Amino acid sequence: MLDKVKELIGEVAAFNAKTKEDIETFRIKFLSKKGLLNDLFTEFKNVAPAERKEFGQALNTLKNAAQDKVNLFKDALENTTEQKGSYGDLTRPSEPIELGSRHPISIVRNKIIDVFSRIGFTVSEGPEIEDDWHNFTALNLPAYHPARDMQDTFFIETNPDILLRTHTSSVQVRYMENHKPPIRTISPGRVFRNEDISARSHCIFHQVEGLYIDTDVSFADLKQTLLYFTKEMFGKSKIRLRPSYFPFTEPSAEVDIYWGLETETDYKITKGTGWLEIMGCGMVDPNVLKNASIDPDVYTGYAFGMGIERIAMLLYQIPDIRMFYENDVRFLEQFKSVI
Repeated sequence: MLDKVKELIGEVAAFNAKTKEDIETFRIKFLSKKGLLNDLFTEFKNVAPAERKEFGQALNTLKNAAQDKVNLFKDALENTTEQKGSYGDLTRPSEPIELGSRHPISIVRNKIIDVFSRIGFTVSEGPEIEDDWHNFTALNLPAYHPARDMQDTFFIETNPDILLRTHTSSVQVRYMENHKPPIRTISPGRVFRNEDISARSHCIFHQVEGLYIDTDVSFADLKQTLLYFTKEMFGKSKIRLRPSYFPFTEPSAEVDIYWGLETETDYKITKGTGWLEIMGCGMVDPNVLKNASIDPDVYTGYAFGMGIERIAMLLYQIPDIRMFYENDVRFLEQFKSVI
């Protein structure tokens, strides 16, 4: 009889229920009035006195184990039922999550950063609300320079020396003030100019400007850097540099790439020449180095700058710069990127 009880204890321990019906069948088998436990308690009086203690302990163990098993599976199945009632079938496949869209300006900005980071340029950032020194004076723009005129710059009315930065060159000044050469950095960011909004210009736009300062830096180093960039960014290997003027570089140049004349669009965007202007550049003016406490007799450097919107318009053949700021979902959904 004792062996039978031990065998039933093992059966209870191995029991596993998947439905409420399984639990009820188990309960009836062991705990009901006509169940096995009731029969075993009835047989208890026929057990030899010497074996009653051990038999009684085993019988209680079987009863407790059976009751615990019923309670355990009953609670588990009830919780599962409540969860399905609240959230539906949890085994059902979920709705597919569509890949989000990045803004084309962000995509192009990240591509530019990636290209220059491969040749050692770090990223530096600065405030969009600037002071006169960092935005103008330190960059060799005297008080009478046209760029200081109200028609070009958004000044803060309460303080004429505070303004919205007109270029990210101000970030380069701050970087030179806080770092010693060699310096190799690019400064992407948003800039502001008091200009009329049209298909080709906006009062808010984005720039990336680069700066390299070290001993024996030459214009040839600048040209090779720009050639590398145009190959990586546009797949174009032909560039030209035209003499130009910028207050903070001397000599200065405009950079053109040969876009080609293969399609009607090529003729349109290059005005039939095949050449397309993409940025300005030059050797850093010695006065700018002095203003940043860098000895121009020891160090030289080059700088360059480009508009991110202009690069994006070229890459994606976007005809109107205003499209970047209208937040039209039909336009933005065309740009998928993991960058």
